[in-house]
Amino acid sequence: MTEHAKKQSKKVQSTPVNKDVLLLFLSIFIIAALVLIPSFNHNVAAGMSAINAEASNSAASLSHFSTIYDTLKYERSIHVLAMLLVGFGFLMVFVRNHGYSSITATFLVVSIAIPMYMVIKSFGGEEFSMSTINIDTLLFAEFAAASLLIAIGAPLGRLKMDQYVAMGLLFIPAYIFNEWLILESGLFKGFLDTGGSIVIHAFGAYFGLGVVANTLAKFKDDPACENTPATNQFCLLGSMILWLFWPSFTSAIVAPERVVLTAINTIFALCGATFATYLFSKLIRGKIEIEDIANAALAGGVAIGSTCDMTTPGYALLIGLAAGALSVIGYSIIAPKLEALIKGTDTCGINNLHGMPGILGGIVAIFITGRPFVQLSGIVVTVCVAFALGKVSGMLISLLGKKEMPYSDEDEFFLAE
Repeated sequence: MTEHAKKQSKKVQSTPVNKDVLLLFLSIFIIAALVLIPSFNHNVAAGMSAINAEASNSAASLSHFSTIYDTLKYERSIHVLAMLLVGFGFLMVFVRNHGYSSITATFLVVSIAIPMYMVIKSFGGEEFSMSTINIDTLLFAEFAAASLLIAIGAPLGRLKMDQYVAMGLLFIPAYIFNEWLILESGLFKGFLDTGGSIVIHAFGAYFGLGVVANTLAKFKDDPACENTPATNQFCLLGSMILWLFWPSFTSAIVAPERVVLTAINTIFALCGATFATYLFSKLIRGKIEIEDIANAALAGGVAIGSTCDMTTPGYALLIGLAAGALSVIGYSIIAPKLEALIKGTDTCGINNLHGMPGILGGIVAIFITGRPFVQLSGIVVTVCVAFALGKVSGMLISLLGKKEMPYSDEDEFFLAE
């Protein structure tokens, strides 16, 4: 979520850290997760058997409850909208003097993504297919909007408002194509990605990186991205909104009998990531970096997506720990190297929060599917398609010119005196 290349390379430990104590905490946390796994495996298996038996007995009357299920999905769809507008919106206001632009861009791209996705998915020949205008299509449209918001995090602060609009118009068809290719075409039969670790998070991240690739020289003489304590606190508010509603995001489309398990797995993964963020932020940096707390603490929600309804809380805790650690390492060590490699600036650090943890979640799914080739192929294809289409989109977006004042609202907004 910052300009890493210079800032992070100069960062030094300001206070000594008792690494032995932190490592002890981490060890205790991992041991606790390992101890919980056998118990959770037994209890969850027994609970799921009972739930599935009950579901079988009531199959005949399931149609009578379709309205209830749709209503429950509607409630989760509102939670997802809260994540999109309030969560993502405030997460991106960390940029000093760019708050109006970040919030407005969030409003715009969500308003483009949802209807555009539903229109494209619902269009059948000469008329709209009303059978696909339902709560599930709305939820999938919100997922597309989430992926788009991830993508705009890479060039955040360096696009004019009409360029965010253009990016949204280019992104949604690309997202739908990849969604069809990976989940619907039959080429990757058996690919597991229930909560979108790959199709939503990784796709958005690498599309965004494609947009900013080879743009570093274009902005080399412009002001750097800056933040303040006040903007960071708003960013933390957005992060907490995302943390709060993430279980609704992952459980939005799972089978009714798996909603509770999915929510618990998601919460455990978020808890693991939050704790790992604290530990690794202190271990690597010497003090807690608020950038890590606001972002890496969410990495567990990203990584658990692929297996959110298929694993157990004990394993979810371990997945969250791994994702949080990986995300902090990304923000503190990997980000400057990646930016040098692609010759572009990743303003929000989307590779660290959504890209790498998303891939981690997709790889973990191999242990459930038992299909390493299918799972790895789906991941590689998604990353390549996203980056390539992002790069093409970036070239088209650049035809609309260059933002007059990067990381500032002044060139596009009336500001109060």
